[in-house]
Amino acid sequence: MPSLFSRITSLLLLMAAGAAFGALPGYAGIGLGAATGALAWLVWDNWRAQSFADWLHRIREDPDTPPPRLDSQRQEFSERIQRLLRKQGRETKELENRLNNLQSALQASPNGVIILDEQECIEWCNRMACEHFGLDSRRDISQRITHLLRVPSLVKSLAARDFSEAITLESPISTASRPLRLEVRLLPYGQGRLLMLSQDVTAIEQAEAMRRDFVANVSHEIRTPLTVLAGVVETLQTLPLGDEERANMLHRMAQQAGRMKNLVADLLTLSRLEDSAPPGMNEWTPVCTLLERVNTDALALSAHLAGKDSPGHCIIFEGMDASGEIAGLASELQSAFFNLVNNAIRYTPPDGTIAVSWRRQSNGSARFSVQDSGPGIAPEHIPRLTERFYRVDSDRSRASGGTGLGLSIVKHVLQRHNATLSIESSPSRGSCFTVTFPSERIRMS
Repeated sequence: MPSLFSRITSLLLLMAAGAAFGALPGYAGIGLGAATGALAWLVWDNWRAQSFADWLHRIREDPDTPPPRLDSQRQEFSERIQRLLRKQGRETKELENRLNNLQSALQASPNGVIILDEQECIEWCNRMACEHFGLDSRRDISQRITHLLRVPSLVKSLAARDFSEAITLESPISTASRPLRLEVRLLPYGQGRLLMLSQDVTAIEQAEAMRRDFVANVSHEIRTPLTVLAGVVETLQTLPLGDEERANMLHRMAQQAGRMKNLVADLLTLSRLEDSAPPGMNEWTPVCTLLERVNTDALALSAHLAGKDSPGHCIIFEGMDASGEIAGLASELQSAFFNLVNNAIRYTPPDGTIAVSWRRQSNGSARFSVQDSGPGIAPEHIPRLTERFYRVDSDRSRASGGTGLGLSIVKHVLQRHNATLSIESSPSRGSCFTVTFPSERIRMS
């Protein structure tokens, strides 16, 4: 009311001023003067209204823009509008911060996250989802998910709107060298919208497959000697045997019992290596001591396998006088070294040559290598040699007394000592196994 009264007063004053000015020439100009004053007021009031409208347009971009000089009513309106806009700006900024924080959290998630609208089109996805499915967060927005992922189980689940079970599928970017298996869950929310979560289960499936293979392999490895033992025991119990036959049977029993004993010992060694903490840097062992022990055991094994009528292998050790030391557990290092020499001896003919060497490198690292003149290994077998129970020739490995766990033990020991194993081999040209120790585990004594 005060503002309306003020505007009416301003109009009357301008009309009175115009009438007074028009009365100067005579009474005939009073009406014209009053009309001129009213027109001037309308122009002035329209200018103020336009200024107010222009200010309303500007404060959309900057709520802090000061209003023009207005009448009291518009001044009050402008102050209220400005307060509301500032409050709305603060709330909008707070919502944007919450949204950014939520998106940042979803981006940091180890799982893939895809938001689908009512038409099952992609509204948003995080980086992990892009890695899982080979998506582009810009290009594939608004694309229907089934057009990008043509997986029958996913299409069926979406068509039936049945999201009770997780879907396991192979990623579109999965390759033979880098397999990628995903577990996908669809969670409905809102009005027909979906949250699609993906998790990399490749390692889990591989571990499960390894567990199944491990149980099957252990069962097979134990079943064979047990079958032999059971057969021998039954023979001894049911058939009358001479001293020579009985001795032969007992020898076979001893062989199979020794085989099971070695298998159990290797399994326990692997379990201990996996469960114990990595060796530190506070225990140093002279390299020459390790090489001397390996040399002694190698000569004894070669003589045992060759028998009395054979000269045995030609075993050459280089670096026996090494003055350096290596950080780690001596028992584990000796086990790894001897396993490599043991394999070379068992798979190399008795008249073959085995060269064992230890060499320091210019960068401070060191290499332990075992080279033999044996039958060699085909290229397709080399990447799998350190797998448990993997054998290039199963019959020959068992005949030589191997358990199929030697190189697995070597791999675990080397990993615990930050060392690496490289294998070079080809059929009929022998094999060379090389262990490289980092410089921080080697020092001059």
